[in-house]
Amino acid sequence: MNALSDRLQAIRDRITAAAQRCGRDPASIELLAVSKTFPVKAIREAVDAGQLLFGENKVQEILAKAPQLPANLHWHLIGHLQSNKVRKVLPHVKAIHSIGSLDLARDVDRIAGELGLFPQVYIEVNLAAESSKHGFSAEQLRASLEALYALKRLEIQGLMCIPPFDADPAKSRPYFTHLRELRDELAQRGGAPLPRLSMGMSHDFEIAIEEGATIVRVGSAIFGERTYQTAA
Repeated sequence: MNALSDRLQAIRDRITAAAQRCGRDPASIELLAVSKTFPVKAIREAVDAGQLLFGENKVQEILAKAPQLPANLHWHLIGHLQSNKVRKVLPHVKAIHSIGSLDLARDVDRIAGELGLFPQVYIEVNLAAESSKHGFSAEQLRASLEALYALKRLEIQGLMCIPPFDADPAKSRPYFTHLRELRDELAQRGGAPLPRLSMGMSHDFEIAIEEGATIVRVGSAIFGERTYQTAA
């Protein structure tokens, strides 16, 4: 195996171990390989190692990379989505993790209807009220729940969060716990399941799994450190 496939297998092993520690089925947790800024060559290496699920932050990277790679890959948009790019990206992604406002949700719903699509979406929650991040506050989400459920084209999977970065991964735990508890409350209040939790990244995904993550977003631990130069 090459270095990338070794790293990918190591992450899979850590997911399995974390799930087993808390009595969960490892098969219930998906690994989203975050390939933002990395070249198509690196993604092909991950595909050769059996990875089919990839996440990108920017619409333009998905549009540039997807045509160069196998058609059976599943692309998730995990970065902020501007309304003027919804129509471009919807045909190319399986899921959007960053529905951070009711206005954006309505735009995606409307355009999905025009395109005949039913996109999977996660509602982004800004639990730390960070001005640098998008997303609903918990109170905004409670107030918007009925309106979100009324959007018939959206397949709402669950919630997503990005805790404030801290070198100590344990500092992420309260945010993951809060997101899970909020999900449970909203599912009961809204009368519809929200089965999925998108939370956890390279440095804290094991703690996210312990707190109920169903999809973890891992990039640098698989692909290496980023240079933050757009790669296609």
